[in-house]
Amino acid sequence: MTTLFFYGTLRDPELLRIVIGTDPDDMRITPAVLPDHAVDWARGQSFPTLTPQAGAQAEGLLATDLSEAEVARFDFYEGSFGYRLRAVEVRAGGEARTALVYFPDPGLWERGARFDLGDWQARFGPLARLSAVEEMSYFGRISGEELSRRVPMIRARAAARLAAATGVPADIRSDCSANEVEQVGFERAHAGFFVTDIHELRYPTFAGGMGPVLRREVFVATDAAIVLPYDPARDRVLLVEQFRMGPYRRGDPRPWMLEPVAGRVDANETPEDCARRECKEEARLELRALEHVASFYATPGTSTEYFHAYVGLCDLPDAERGTGGLDSEDEDIRTHVLSFNAAQNLLSTGEADNGPLVVALLWLAQARERLRR
Repeated sequence: MTTLFFYGTLRDPELLRIVIGTDPDDMRITPAVLPDHAVDWARGQSFPTLTPQAGAQAEGLLATDLSEAEVARFDFYEGSFGYRLRAVEVRAGGEARTALVYFPDPGLWERGARFDLGDWQARFGPLARLSAVEEMSYFGRISGEELSRRVPMIRARAAARLAAATGVPADIRSDCSANEVEQVGFERAHAGFFVTDIHELRYPTFAGGMGPVLRREVFVATDAAIVLPYDPARDRVLLVEQFRMGPYRRGDPRPWMLEPVAGRVDANETPEDCARRECKEEARLELRALEHVASFYATPGTSTEYFHAYVGLCDLPDAERGTGGLDSEDEDIRTHVLSFNAAQNLLSTGEADNGPLVVALLWLAQARERLRR
């Protein structure tokens, strides 16, 4: 049997329950402290790091009599963040006890401010718990190394689900709640960088009563920020061109698309922050301001993907063509600077053949006069 000391987010009872897979009340847990160690935020992250520091004291929980299978679950979860077990001496109930504790790999994280569990629970707890549900569903199916590669997308999907909970008005549409949908069965058909789920469900019909049980597949994606860079002084826009799998798989003879700048909204990132970040990465642009165009589901019949579309006001370069993208993400991007009229002509010729570009260009046409004042 093994004894573990938890000093960080695993002190949260709900997260602990998700990771261990049982009720924490069934575990043997007592308060404990680790002398000469400090618990600080990992700089720029949403979790803490543990560092030796003379005179400091790390408060935590001591979990005893853990089985090999239970420790394996903790290893799987903590390993995805780059944390490994190391033996330490803690104090619990006035006695010294030997325990194992998860330390970050050397040099992995920089120390930030002192960590506060209550602050974490308020700001990051819901996202961490929802992410952990998907992460732990892969236990025994993939390696910890593979989990670490998937974590950014897992967290982005969880963030999108939390964002969806805000909802929109129901002045014309039905005000039926998702709680009225009866889930009969569930299967994860595919789990990789993206996931595909199969739901068996029934829901209230407009005629009254519940409909039949239906089997529906859905592509589970993330939220994304879409931004059309526009220079109002010179009346020009910037488009990016890149290879796209959707047109390629459909059989399009020209699967290189002209699009606005776009990217996934990462966990703990606002759509506006994402729009600005992606403009820097894809087009080397600094935006002066963002004009919100609309927020909408891309293909609600088959996908959870949700777009936040903007027009970004900026100074565009003189060059009509350029390059962009991140080498670390294997992005091969060409940029095009077009006059407003040339960009609008893409709607007439059909070369603007993706939803985000069409929406952004149509919005710009009606807002152009105001933006140029």
